[in-house]
Amino acid sequence: MSGEERWCVVTGGRGFAARHLVEMLIKYQIFSVRIADLPSTIDLEPSEENGLLGEALRSGRASYVSTDLRNKAQVLKALEGAEVVFHMAAPNSSINNYQLHHSVNVQGTKNIIDACVELKVKRLIYTSSPSVVFDGVHGIINGNESLPYPPNHNDSYSATKAEGETLVLKSNGVDGLLTCCIRPSSIFGPGDKLLVPSLVSAARAGKLKFMIGDGNNVYDFTYVENVAHAHICAERALASGGEVAEKAAGQAYFITNMEPIKFWEFVSRIIEGLGYQRPKIKIPAFAIMPIAHLVEWTYRLLGPYGMKVPQLTPSRIRLLSCTRSFDSSKAKDRLGYSPLVSLEDGIQKTIESYSHLRAENQPKREGPSKASVYLGQGSVADTLLWKNKRQTITVLLVLVAIYYNFIASGSTIVTAISKLLLVSIIFLFIHGSLPNRILGYTVEKIPASNFHLSEEKSKAVVTLIASSWNGAVNVLKSLCKGKDWILFLKQAICLSFSHSNQKGGFEYLIIRFIIAGLPLSFVGFFVYEKKEQEIDTLIQEAFSKGCKLKSDVARKLVASKKKD
Repeated sequence: MSGEERWCVVTGGRGFAARHLVEMLIKYQIFSVRIADLPSTIDLEPSEENGLLGEALRSGRASYVSTDLRNKAQVLKALEGAEVVFHMAAPNSSINNYQLHHSVNVQGTKNIIDACVELKVKRLIYTSSPSVVFDGVHGIINGNESLPYPPNHNDSYSATKAEGETLVLKSNGVDGLLTCCIRPSSIFGPGDKLLVPSLVSAARAGKLKFMIGDGNNVYDFTYVENVAHAHICAERALASGGEVAEKAAGQAYFITNMEPIKFWEFVSRIIEGLGYQRPKIKIPAFAIMPIAHLVEWTYRLLGPYGMKVPQLTPSRIRLLSCTRSFDSSKAKDRLGYSPLVSLEDGIQKTIESYSHLRAENQPKREGPSKASVYLGQGSVADTLLWKNKRQTITVLLVLVAIYYNFIASGSTIVTAISKLLLVSIIFLFIHGSLPNRILGYTVEKIPASNFHLSEEKSKAVVTLIASSWNGAVNVLKSLCKGKDWILFLKQAICLSFSHSNQKGGFEYLIIRFIIAGLPLSFVGFFVYEKKEQEIDTLIQEAFSKGCKLKSDVARKLVASKKKD
């Protein structure tokens, strides 16, 4: 860099791809780099502190400015004195929030364009997305820039990105401003906080045994360093002047590694490289879509209370099962772009950068899970937590048989128990009369000790019955005094529920409880064991908010009494 100091601005400069662009700009020394992002201060990682970025910030060749793109005054401050703007800022694409995406991708982009015109910025390169031409239904095979925007987009992120892109392309030539749009396809590489971590998380939870769709859908993945390189190619083409700049300006460009690959093959290579098993079981997209809609609805309900953004959403299911490959010939011809890093090398570098997420480096759970402890760490725990899958499936089949034969038939509890005992007696008699081996298979006999009730257990049962009886007597004694109105109301409500239901009274309530409780037990305890930390955190936050709400209400009541 020589002569007068020249500045460029990278909006969203602390994002995944933007960090690589910032480092590449610093390395090439064409511009001084101003990083604009939402946090009030820049927080460097150790590798950045000791690397090019840390050195550039200390020497003044790079600076940081806190900028909310929705605030026009802050945008003007960030872009002041800049020759070039790389507009890379965007909200998290996995959050399907139209208001958020519109405020940043559309209104924020409009603020950037207005500031560029007002401050006489020469060039604006906008980071768009291939999703602007994807309708979420039809796959795209080797698509080029002639593809139109669809009538309906896959999600609000894609729709608002298309609006922002349109604004940028229309602004080309306004008061000398040259613009173009970059559409990088499926970015991956070191520093990614979304793709690889989510894949590893799914693999550890056992969810990556499955692939959505037939597994043959093709994708174009782009190594992050190539994405940064494409932005610089675009800026250099616009800065070249003459016919080169004229051909490059006012256009959108697909950017890929130019090496299409089956989506699930790419995922498998990343996962296998980190020591996890590749997905093998194929699930049709239509079969899992209802679950994805349920997950998205649950997030809308619980998101404000701390629920993490889910990975299983309808828009993501469509992305995982469709073909999306793009032709980068236009970028090669007009911008001089070609990948710096091959797909094979990019995958290897990515795997090496996530060594801390390798399977052998993951912390092992010390001792049994809370769910197992709550269930007694015995056969009940093994069954409900699917530790012994054969036993769990057997129990489920037995419960289903009991339901359809004894409960769904409309029998009373007494009749159902009588039928069940009869079937049990017949089964035990036939089972006991069978020989020890049939056709080479060993018949496991049920030992008599299984039906033995030890003295200790007998005492426990009798103690429980006596304790229940004494508790009921104590309740009656309290009611006889005629003073405990709360106790009276509780007992009256319970007794009214026990006989008021027209479909069978208390008996009906028990049956409904069993029907609802058993499936919830098999699902609930299993989910809790897998997501123990997240659920505990959510419960703790809800409890804290409840306590705070309670204290606020109490404070207001006290304040109102003092006023009175």
